[in-house]
Amino acid sequence: MTVELHRAPVVLPIDRPAIVDGAVAVRAGRIIAVGPHDTVAALYPDATRYEWDGLLLPGLVNAHTHLQYTSMAEVGRAEHDGFETWMHAFQELYDQPHDWLDSAAAGAALSLRGGVTAVAEIVTDPDAGSAVHDAGLHGVVYWEVMGWLDADWRTGGRDEVLAQLRRIPSPPVVGLSPHAVYSLDTGVLRDLAGLAAELGIRQHIHAAESAWEDAYVRTGTGELADTWRTLEQRADFTLLKEDGCGKSVIEYLDDLGSLSPATHLAHGIYVDAEDRRILRERGVVVALCPRSNAVIGLNPPPVADYLREGNVIAVGTDSLSSSPSLSLLEDVAALHRLARAQGYAGADLHERLLTAATRGGAVALGLDDAGTLTAGRRADLAVFPVASTVPADAVAELVETGPAEAVATVVAGRIRWQAPGR
Repeated sequence: MTVELHRAPVVLPIDRPAIVDGAVAVRAGRIIAVGPHDTVAALYPDATRYEWDGLLLPGLVNAHTHLQYTSMAEVGRAEHDGFETWMHAFQELYDQPHDWLDSAAAGAALSLRGGVTAVAEIVTDPDAGSAVHDAGLHGVVYWEVMGWLDADWRTGGRDEVLAQLRRIPSPPVVGLSPHAVYSLDTGVLRDLAGLAAELGIRQHIHAAESAWEDAYVRTGTGELADTWRTLEQRADFTLLKEDGCGKSVIEYLDDLGSLSPATHLAHGIYVDAEDRRILRERGVVVALCPRSNAVIGLNPPPVADYLREGNVIAVGTDSLSSSPSLSLLEDVAALHRLARAQGYAGADLHERLLTAATRGGAVALGLDDAGTLTAGRRADLAVFPVASTVPADAVAELVETGPAEAVATVVAGRIRWQAPGR
């Protein structure tokens, strides 16, 4: 079989130090060698060669996005003073007619341009789930479940969810996304965790994203709880009837059996040290989406605490309905600024954030063959423009500047994006 050799001034495998003038050899969509260019080239002298100008690393993993909402960018470009204001703007546009498949396909194309090779895509329209498959991206397409009361769920909720899951094409893998603790009744969340385990699929949940979510769970109070009590389809939620559970969002999810290595969360802003300890012990990865949080008007995620305490983190863009772009590296750059502002002084920050955007995302999605440049793993590669050829400087430049567009994106050995003129 033909061997392709990808050469770059700096190659960053993620699981070991950067390589100056490195190369990655690929055959049949799999990595077969990584090392100094001269060494790898000598092994495969007849390889088809690609000479890239920049830093080559594993393909990025967007661990939280809704490509389906790419057509709703006008909401993400606006300024919002809080979650409720943003939610009203989102719902108003969401209720208008959309071609969700076309919207998701546009988001998939933007993802490839940004060096992303795998996504945690959440959909509310089964047709939109086809976009990840059609674009050749890897990852998990999660069917989002919301709005169910316990009584209604028992009369047909499970069958409806199973029917929707069957409509999403595979590959990639299909998963379940219980939307959030405030949009599903207590028993439904518990049953969905059991259903995911029964089917052997992954879960992805929005959690600890806003202050009013925290108040809703702890005491059944606050603006969200007050609004829900006026709505027939929400007023009978158990947490409202029982005035909360007296626990944090993370503790509540843990009590329901929702937290395991097969579940990862999005946002994780309103968490304390005990919450982060629970997440570590349960093996739950959190996808941080700092630019989305800023657009909505929320607090930033405590990235420095996650790093200091040893939590595995990933990075997500969320959707264009709450973010200025689908460039994952722009979120990495935002996390770098936040970590330094929050007092993280470690010299390893650049490497840890790139690990979050690659291997951390792969762990979150259960992708055992992605996230590092290792022989035998899938040949998912991304090359980004950097001026420096000194590894430490090139890595720092990549993290701190967060280039929006890749030089090239390779998925399973196939070039899916190449910048014009490269």
